[in-house]
Amino acid sequence: MTSDKRNSGKRAPAKGASAKSRTSAKARNKPGILWRIWSFLWKLTLVVLVLCAAYGIYLDQQIARKFEGQKWHLPAQIYSRSMALYPGAAVSHHQLLAELQLLGYRKVANPRQVGEFSASATRIDLWRRPFLHPLGSQDASRVMITFDSQGVSTVSRHGDKRELAVFHLEPMLLDRLIADDGEDRLFVPRKEVPDTMVEALLLVEDRSFYEHHGVNPFAILRAAFVNISAGRTVQGGSTLTQQLAKNFFLSSERSLIRKVREALMAIIIDFRYSKDEILEAYLNEVYMGQDKSRGVHGMGLASQFYFGRPLTELTTAQQAFLIAVIKGPSYYNPWRYPARAQERRDLVLRLLMESGKISVNDFQIAAESPLGLRPEGRPVHQRMPAFYTQVKKELALRWGDSLLNESGIKVYTTLDPIAQEAAEKAVKDVMARIGKDTKELQAAMVVTDKFGGGIAAMVGDRNPSFEGYNRVSEMRRPIGSLVKPFVYLTALEDSNYNLMTSLKDEPLTVTNKHGQSWSPMNYDKTFSGQVPLMRAMYKSLNVPTVNLGLAVGVDAVINTLDDAGWRGEAINPYPSMLLGAVDGSPLMVAQIYQTLADNGRYRQLSTVTDVLDMNNEAILASRLPSEQSLEPAAAYLSQYIMTRVVSEGTGARLGRTFPNVTLAGKTGTSNDSRDSWFAGFDERNVAAIWVGRDDNGKTKLVGASGAMAIYQAFLEARPPVALRMTPPDDVVQGYFDLSGNALEKGCPGAVALPAKAGSWKPAQNCGKPLSWWQKIIGG
Repeated sequence: MTSDKRNSGKRAPAKGASAKSRTSAKARNKPGILWRIWSFLWKLTLVVLVLCAAYGIYLDQQIARKFEGQKWHLPAQIYSRSMALYPGAAVSHHQLLAELQLLGYRKVANPRQVGEFSASATRIDLWRRPFLHPLGSQDASRVMITFDSQGVSTVSRHGDKRELAVFHLEPMLLDRLIADDGEDRLFVPRKEVPDTMVEALLLVEDRSFYEHHGVNPFAILRAAFVNISAGRTVQGGSTLTQQLAKNFFLSSERSLIRKVREALMAIIIDFRYSKDEILEAYLNEVYMGQDKSRGVHGMGLASQFYFGRPLTELTTAQQAFLIAVIKGPSYYNPWRYPARAQERRDLVLRLLMESGKISVNDFQIAAESPLGLRPEGRPVHQRMPAFYTQVKKELALRWGDSLLNESGIKVYTTLDPIAQEAAEKAVKDVMARIGKDTKELQAAMVVTDKFGGGIAAMVGDRNPSFEGYNRVSEMRRPIGSLVKPFVYLTALEDSNYNLMTSLKDEPLTVTNKHGQSWSPMNYDKTFSGQVPLMRAMYKSLNVPTVNLGLAVGVDAVINTLDDAGWRGEAINPYPSMLLGAVDGSPLMVAQIYQTLADNGRYRQLSTVTDVLDMNNEAILASRLPSEQSLEPAAAYLSQYIMTRVVSEGTGARLGRTFPNVTLAGKTGTSNDSRDSWFAGFDERNVAAIWVGRDDNGKTKLVGASGAMAIYQAFLEARPPVALRMTPPDDVVQGYFDLSGNALEKGCPGAVALPAKAGSWKPAQNCGKPLSWWQKIIGG
């Protein structure tokens, strides 16, 4: 028992020692605070690295989609027609000079590079720019163009003097249909950007561009030191790649997170893409100014915006200015702050000189040169809402509604910039005079290319830039006497009628099947008994016209209008339509007069000739109808009468203004002088003009005092080309007496007039009985 107690007493301490030993071991094995911190940090670092890798992959995918897909939605580019020069072209020396001025060509004593020309009284020596034509790329070319009284005489190549069949000028870029973001740009490949401009960009914005990998830590530290020393932000440390990342993907907010994201993206961009690819993207993305509601992006558009010419034609000083303005387009606005802008430009030029990129002499010449800006009043894009509305309508109809949503398409139109400028000036000037006391008085005008069948100019409001109701195509008003040439043309298709056929001019009453009567009157309320067909037309006499129309048939006249291209409005077959009770628009009038002026060949008027996609491949569309729809001989005789309208008829005032130029025209006035109309043409263009009130109120104007005044002003701004009036094969020189009887040449009282061969069958012996000796010898 003692032993057990003793033994149990010895075992108890052993148990306590063992517990202490275990506790001490656990204490020794438990991690310290530093170990726990380290463990947390490396795990956190691992998580951060995984997150950064994932974020980097996300950013990489974003960047790849932007760079390898479609970087920008490039606006649809709208071009004018390409002026064609060839022997016999109805283009005057004056017109070509005006065209070259609009295209930004420089007049010099002797052309030495593309974009220059020299001119004498009868010649123009031109060095044309290369350009993309719908038929293929056109190289730069130097030609000599000579002129005579009819227009272009010869076009010969400068090098070998070879005469060319046809030579095109580049079309004028009229506008770009921009997307909803308001960004406007013209894409320019890196290879087309002058090297001096790139060197200036790197000197000013990122000197170590080719050495760093998207981010330049030394530049960031340097900028931080300068800014801390100055107490404000005076210098940035961003590389071009960082600026591109910010412009492409980020907002302009100032925060550390945004800056880190910018740096990450810049590193990825630099890793994935070549320096030239990055430069090309930057040069086309950078913000360069504001053109009203449009943001000007990229050097290509900036060149047009500031200087009105392509990037490749800028001087060293102009290239330096574009680099200078990057720092602050508003602050260095050259029209508002010219001294500030020039000082900044000269700083860029000095950097080029100090780095050896240009010589001291080149620096001095460039620094002493003016900024050379385009006139501030001349817009970069042409505001022509009426024409653009018609273009969009035609694109949707022939190419589909979704076409304008495609990026980078090029739309080639029929617009003649010189004609458009003259039309706008004519409408504004005349309406300011005749409508100064009547603000409700409105106007609309459309001009077509006589030989091409395209719309050359369009004005839909007395204020040509007004974006609203387009009277050219949407308005419907009685066309008055503008219908009369088609009444006479219908008769002249019949060989029983000639220009001297006698028409009855006596009081007339027409009664319809309902017992309603209509008694047309001449404008002066008088009658002459009988009047030659030609005189009835050029004096615009109503009663003889109705008599003639009833004789050939109202339905026949309606068919003639339909053949000439009258579309969209049904014509009621009432006799009153013979005097213009036909509702139409200036565009509808232009269509039928275009057919008449083109010797009876109907071609549907259009505004678009070709569309190319972003790869410069043609996008095909339905062809427009074209056919010989009116008899050429009758069309020619109608044209002849219309020249008499201008020389001695209701349009004589126009003839007196241009006494040595053959023009054709027709005045028109609706009832109570509510609508004033004129349609006319020279060798180059057909025009249809309306003046009136939207509320159909009286105007106190007739065709000659309203619409014709606008046509006269148009021709004063754009000198006309005389009609050549070449008769078709079946039109001969005929001779007639005052009653319309055919006579032989030399008969007393014989009037020489053109006639269809079948309508001139002269009687022998001037219509007198043969004498006995004439009968013996056989007449």
